[in-house]
Amino acid sequence: MLELDGSAGGGQLLRTALGLSAVTGRSFEMTGIRGDRPDPGLKPQHLAAVEAVAAACDAAVADAEYGSETLTFEPGPVRPGEYEVDIDTAGSVLLVFDALVPLSVALDRDEELVVRATGGTDVKWAPTTDHYRRVKLPLARRAGIDARVALSRRGFFPVGGGEASLRLGSADPSPLELTGAGPTERLAVHSVAAEALADADVAERGARAARQALRDLTRLPVETHPEYVETDSAGAVLTVVAHGPDAGAGFDGLGEQGKPMEDVAGDAVGAFDRFRRAGGTAEGGPAVDVHTADQLAVVLALAGGEVTTRRLTDHLRTNRDLVAAFGGSLELDGGDPATVRCDDPLVG
Repeated sequence: MLELDGSAGGGQLLRTALGLSAVTGRSFEMTGIRGDRPDPGLKPQHLAAVEAVAAACDAAVADAEYGSETLTFEPGPVRPGEYEVDIDTAGSVLLVFDALVPLSVALDRDEELVVRATGGTDVKWAPTTDHYRRVKLPLARRAGIDARVALSRRGFFPVGGGEASLRLGSADPSPLELTGAGPTERLAVHSVAAEALADADVAERGARAARQALRDLTRLPVETHPEYVETDSAGAVLTVVAHGPDAGAGFDGLGEQGKPMEDVAGDAVGAFDRFRRAGGTAEGGPAVDVHTADQLAVVLALAGGEVTTRRLTDHLRTNRDLVAAFGGSLELDGGDPATVRCDDPLVG
């Protein structure tokens, strides 16, 4: 059984360990879970990820309790089928899905694994729905990881109440090569707000503000997609997606009570501008944003390949060490642009 330290890396270390344990068959005990957080230990979102992965591989689990800083996980074989999990808070369903995505490589041809989850879909400290569905998963599919998310209902803080489904098919892993070979070709703005905010034109205001700011920064075409949705909590989210032939990046702004939608748009555009100034829209610049690079680390460990990004994050460094514990290899280069590479994938 692997002995893993979860004290420096937040919930990402647990999610990576769960996914890699399921596909490699290696059991683990993790101690110090989220030990560097103000509220350490397992929270509902992390428990939901444990529950979902354990159900999908018939794992034996110990110490999976609220607040526990220790978890033992002994996986069985990954089983296709349909599963359901309820976070019961506004915790991110997409982060639950992130622990499950690697299981695609353990499915046989024509098998499917479907997980329906309820909770938050667009919340702090997690990818937004549009970032995950329009940036991360399309790139994972280019690496042969067959993962798709269908959204039934948005869920904002504090109530959550969102619902989405992850559908995994059998993977055909192949190296993912995203090294900035082609520049950004167009930008898309996805501005989403609760129906309760329609009278204030919140979604349209966010889309207009983002489009104008992006046009001031670049000469790229900008599409806008304002939308209102039925939710249990009034909220809003805006995501700027940069599309290119060999690149993909997303930049998010999340609404909060008392925060004008123009400021939400400014958060997303500001993140895009930092990417742009690092060469991210030009030939040879970073191919993905820093958060997408974090999310692709396990994909690279499974399938191999190389991606470039603006800078290396602490998440990448701690994930590298955890991947190594399961027998994988990630090489990090903090150059300009920074590089994440895997020449010896676990299954590719």
